[in-house]
Amino acid sequence: MTTLRPFTCDDLLKYNNVNLDPLTETYGINFYMQYLARWPEYFQVAEAPNGEIMGYIMGKAEGHGTNWHGHVTALTVAPCYRRLGVAALLMNWLEDVSEKKHAYFVDLFVRVSNKVAISMYQAMGYIVYRTVLEYYSGNPDEDAYDMRKALSRDVDKESVVPLDHPVRPEEVE
Repeated sequence: MTTLRPFTCDDLLKYNNVNLDPLTETYGINFYMQYLARWPEYFQVAEAPNGEIMGYIMGKAEGHGTNWHGHVTALTVAPCYRRLGVAALLMNWLEDVSEKKHAYFVDLFVRVSNKVAISMYQAMGYIVYRTVLEYYSGNPDEDAYDMRKALSRDVDKESVVPLDHPVRPEEVE
């Protein structure tokens, strides 16, 4: 049985099984603490019965007017817990938080090479809104898809009309 609970400072000492993975972006402690302090309602852990961290999601609410949305900053699941529905459980939870905040949509960035994640997001109703060129630094730099899912407040689904051209990272709001 998986338990969802708020992320705590102590979890920073226990999440290596999740973060030591090439598909996971690992940030500095200050970055995690900033999210924990500013958007605690958007930071959850999926915990196994033995207390091991299965995965986590961190996000935030941002934007103005019809661009008010929930944003997934990081979603990751430990390799041994993948394909069990943990990521979808965490995503559904973040979508519910965003609905309660009256957001118009939820968005996220994903590597264009991460086909498994892209398929999961599409199965959950996300669309590729735009391509962000060279979003991920590395060798070589990799593009990202900005994927979105409209929430109930966006009745006409205006937030998910795809752009017809790629953008650079500095053009992303």
